[in-house]
Amino acid sequence: MNVGRAVIERLAGDGIDTVFGIPGKQTLPLNEAIGARDDIRFVVARHETAVTHQAWGYAETSGELAATAVVPGPGDMNAMNGLKNALNDCTPLVHIAVETEPAIRGGDGIHETPPDTYDNVVKENLLVERPGSTIAVLEEGIAAAETAPKGPVRVGIPKNFLAMDVALATPADYSRNAVSGVADSDVEAAADRLAGADNPVIVAGGGIRAANASDELRRVADRLGAPVVTTYKGKGVLPDGSDGYVAGTLSGSASPELFSLLANADAALAVGTDFDAVATRAWSVDVPETLVHVTLDPDDLGTGYAPSVGIVADARNALSALEEALSDRAVSTGDAIERASVVRTATSERVEDLRVSSAPLTSVSALEAIRDAVPREAIVAADAGGFRVWGLNVFEAAGPRSYVNPGSWATMGTGLPSGIGAQLANPEDDVLVLTGDGGLMMCVHELHTIVAEDLPITVVVFTNEDYAIISDDAERNYDLETGEYNWTNAPIDFATLAASLGLRAERAETPSAIRSTLESVIDADEPVLVEVPTDPGEPQASDWMSD
Repeated sequence: MNVGRAVIERLAGDGIDTVFGIPGKQTLPLNEAIGARDDIRFVVARHETAVTHQAWGYAETSGELAATAVVPGPGDMNAMNGLKNALNDCTPLVHIAVETEPAIRGGDGIHETPPDTYDNVVKENLLVERPGSTIAVLEEGIAAAETAPKGPVRVGIPKNFLAMDVALATPADYSRNAVSGVADSDVEAAADRLAGADNPVIVAGGGIRAANASDELRRVADRLGAPVVTTYKGKGVLPDGSDGYVAGTLSGSASPELFSLLANADAALAVGTDFDAVATRAWSVDVPETLVHVTLDPDDLGTGYAPSVGIVADARNALSALEEALSDRAVSTGDAIERASVVRTATSERVEDLRVSSAPLTSVSALEAIRDAVPREAIVAADAGGFRVWGLNVFEAAGPRSYVNPGSWATMGTGLPSGIGAQLANPEDDVLVLTGDGGLMMCVHELHTIVAEDLPITVVVFTNEDYAIISDDAERNYDLETGEYNWTNAPIDFATLAASLGLRAERAETPSAIRSTLESVIDADEPVLVEVPTDPGEPQASDWMSD
């Protein structure tokens, strides 16, 4: 059988219906095979950095696997950014990298890169050594990507293999099961410690989303009377809002009241988080001495914080077992929602002076107006940047698959590509992209992709004509000028730029204008860019919230 056609048949057979990429001479056998089918789609990006972030956004909002396909060397290396982002976030995708032909490997063939270059940015890096083993190796890679803890897997296939007609080995039946069950002794020890606490707290990470464990998390929070603090990747696993369990997001810009909630608790249950250095300020955030840590990766246990009880298990299984164990114990139940509300109220009061109604707007004013205008069920893809840091505190995420943002990799330029992936995975849903002008200019070419693919995405770009976080630090801590890294001398006309690429463009400079504009365009059956100018001199979230 033809190898290229067999690769695409295997992807479709595993339920993969979307391949993101940029075609090149090396990938054309795959593109030809896709073109002959109606059950799989090839989405053409404008730069390979966007390709893997599109697949990341697809998987983050659907829980389903997506694939990418790129040419060797430059294409593959451009895609590394998104692969590393997916690795840090435990997001599954299968990355098909067309490789240099074995006969000329090591001879500096066009685009040649040593395959082991990619070892540290993927969960597994597999290389097809013989054409007959291609489908077996691909299936091994797909299974590895889908096995929790999930992640990106690179499958390198030499260019000349794809056009061959050879006998192909039938893949083995690879299990998708990772850690199963929960150790009874660990569950009992955890339940004893948590049941005896008067003021417990829960730290919820992205593992809750990956395990589809939001309902189990809510029930355990209710049983313990424990408010929930989410990580970057946990934001949205329970809805933010005035009547919920979520006190806020653990980050460098979190309020002192949120840090106090953690420090003053007498027990903490951390589920689906690795306690990375970004969220915990390099582990300087105080957590209770009594700490139950649930993670799928045993290497996470003891990183930064020594747990009283470590549980290596799937988040859903562990929470279900804990719920059952707690049902047999007397629990000093407090009011989780009230404790969470106290922290949220304090956070809201801290930003009161930043709620302005006239231009130039602060990020706080703009984000709150956007949240008011956009339906709760809409999917929001947030880029990295100064506005996103504010958003961790003031923008309410409404559900486990409705808010996409990068975790500890914190790379800029993800908002628009991930929104593309989200829209393709959820064609009936409204998708809103939140990005800054700095982040958008790192992937501005993908505005053309949403037009070419006819995707009705609404893109909100916060424009302050500055890498403001960097300029602020440069002025305060180094001998550099105010606004050192702005580009006010070369302003970008986003309306003209968007129109040139085929988008409808709007501009909103006040909260009321933001609300009315978004209410009118969010359901539009066309891509729209909305420019929202913000104050380049606004305080940075980490400084303001710590005062």
